[in-house]
Amino acid sequence: MPDASHTDLRIRPAIPSDVDAIANLIHQLAEYEKLSHEVTGDVNDLWAHLFGQNPCAQVIIAEWEGNIAGFALYFYNYSTFLMKPGLYLEDLFVLQDYRRRGIATALLSSLAQTALDKGCGRFEWSVLDWNEPAIAFYQGIGAKLMQDWRICRVTGEALTKLSQT
Repeated sequence: MPDASHTDLRIRPAIPSDVDAIANLIHQLAEYEKLSHEVTGDVNDLWAHLFGQNPCAQVIIAEWEGNIAGFALYFYNYSTFLMKPGLYLEDLFVLQDYRRRGIATALLSSLAQTALDKGCGRFEWSVLDWNEPAIAFYQGIGAKLMQDWRICRVTGEALTKLSQT
C-alpha cells in the first residue's frame, strides 16, 4: 500500500472552486453512513462556512492522479482540562474506488501535523459504533475509543426551544 509520499497522491487545502465536489463527497459519505436523510444544507451555505467572511471550518482534499479522491473537514475547539486548542475532525471520506491506497492515513497524518503546528493538545473525532472497519483502522493508527463518553446534540425545534428557555 502506498504511503503519503506516493507520487500519485496529493493532499492540499480546499479552494472555493472545490465546493461542489466537497458537497458531492458529503452526500456520498451520508449515503455510506445511511444518513442521507440528514443532509439538509446547501452548497451556498457550505461555501460561506468554508470561504466566506467568517469561516468556521476547513477542508483538506486528497487528489489521486489529479482526481479528487477524498476529503477531511475539520475545525478547532478548546480543551479546558488541557487548556489548549484541539482539532476536531468532523468528517473524513475517501471514495470507494480510491480506498486502500493510504489516502485516509495521509489525510489523518496531515491533520495531525496541522494540530501540532497550531499547538493543539488533542486531535479527535467520532465514529459510528457499527462501522467496524473504520474503528479497526482508527485503532490501528493509535486512536483510543472513549468508551465513557457520549455525544449530546440539540438541533432543529429542540435548539429553538432551548434558546428560549
